[in-house]
Amino acid sequence: MPASATKALRVAVLADSDTRWKWGALTATRVRPGDTEIHLDGYLLRGRATPTARQLREVGVDADSLREVTAVEFLRAMEGARGEEAYDVLVLALVGGGVQAMLHGLGRVWQDRAERPVVVTGYVGVVYEKLADGLLLRHGADLVLANSRQDADRFRAVYEGVGADASAVTEVALPFLGGARYAGEHDDPSAKQGRRPCTVVFAAQPSVPDSRKDRTYLLDRLVRHARLHPEREVLLKLRSKPGEHTTHIEELPYQKLVQRADPPSNFRLVYGHMGEVLDRTDLLVTISSTAALESLHRRIPTVVLTDLGVREALGNHHFVGSGCLASWDQLDAGHRPAPDPEWVARQGVAADGGYETAFDEARERIAALLVRPGGLPPLAPYYTPVTAPGYLPGILARHHLAPDGTPLPGAPAADRAPGPVRQVVRRAARGAYRHGVQRVAPVIRRMGEL
Repeated sequence: MPASATKALRVAVLADSDTRWKWGALTATRVRPGDTEIHLDGYLLRGRATPTARQLREVGVDADSLREVTAVEFLRAMEGARGEEAYDVLVLALVGGGVQAMLHGLGRVWQDRAERPVVVTGYVGVVYEKLADGLLLRHGADLVLANSRQDADRFRAVYEGVGADASAVTEVALPFLGGARYAGEHDDPSAKQGRRPCTVVFAAQPSVPDSRKDRTYLLDRLVRHARLHPEREVLLKLRSKPGEHTTHIEELPYQKLVQRADPPSNFRLVYGHMGEVLDRTDLLVTISSTAALESLHRRIPTVVLTDLGVREALGNHHFVGSGCLASWDQLDAGHRPAPDPEWVARQGVAADGGYETAFDEARERIAALLVRPGGLPPLAPYYTPVTAPGYLPGILARHHLAPDGTPLPGAPAADRAPGPVRQVVRRAARGAYRHGVQRVAPVIRRMGEL
């Protein structure tokens, strides 16, 4: 009998960044069957994007326990989770290569077990690049979550197109949508004359666009908008502070660029939970951030910028047909977009009641798998040493695993907690890496362009 039949559902979430931790933890709460209580243990995969304490606080998702691990340490923890400590559900909130490595490592760990957790994975937001690559690296999980009807159709097409089992694809929605529906500019007793100013928010992205020229252009246009509309509050919503990493590397933080911009008093930088920022937003502007879907869910006027073109490299091609594409010139002139209802519905964005049922299929499938007679079958990823002998070993080696899922010689030890010296060395190594990415690498690239 699974543990969930007699006590709280035990769920583990393995994440490699702040945004994936948010997605994984919220997904775990969304897909639990019925009103089952949940015991949530979080594992943060050690790497360049391991979230800081500040980032974890900003995410605002609590766990019963939370610790940092290497891939090998996590696999050993899963191997030792037996009896009353066994997990019912495991959410892999990782980049595709990390998911694939864990599927092979877990397959080895659980090869002699009659019962194992239900393994769930998916994407933290809009899927606009490396569709086939990312999907096939996630194949083998019991549920591969698609955040919209459109994604579910695309995911199945990819799996079926290579002859892989597509039954794991399960349509859901982004787990962090919510908040009050936008009702237009409203009274604020703390504002002058009892009304808060119109608030324009630009949702920045760490890696889009990636050039100094383009990022400077966007910042200049945002500052210009603030000068053109001194009656408005113009906010630059940032994901991380300098030195911190998120899901993507940020080599040119806006915090550094803005030092030369001399912005007006109605312009400022903000951090914090995106939902709290949206509570006071009257116009959300972005290149291709998932924040656009959060904003559309609330029916907040939302613009996806075309100033730098509509291009796959930017990800804004995903919004073709949305009705949200516009330029800064149009916004400066007062344009407000009207989203296409059919497009919005296909994105899993439904503020009128459909969102509450978006996770029903996933809940039902997990509930059925938890009581499956004889337990669950072995994990069976599409990639194996037979189907991808020139690709898979490299993916696994990045996580110190051999092609059969066993730890490679010299893999970080998992039989003891890191001592003070190891902790200091790890922090120093991460700091050196981030300094190299943000300071040294851009200089080398500029020298190469001379």
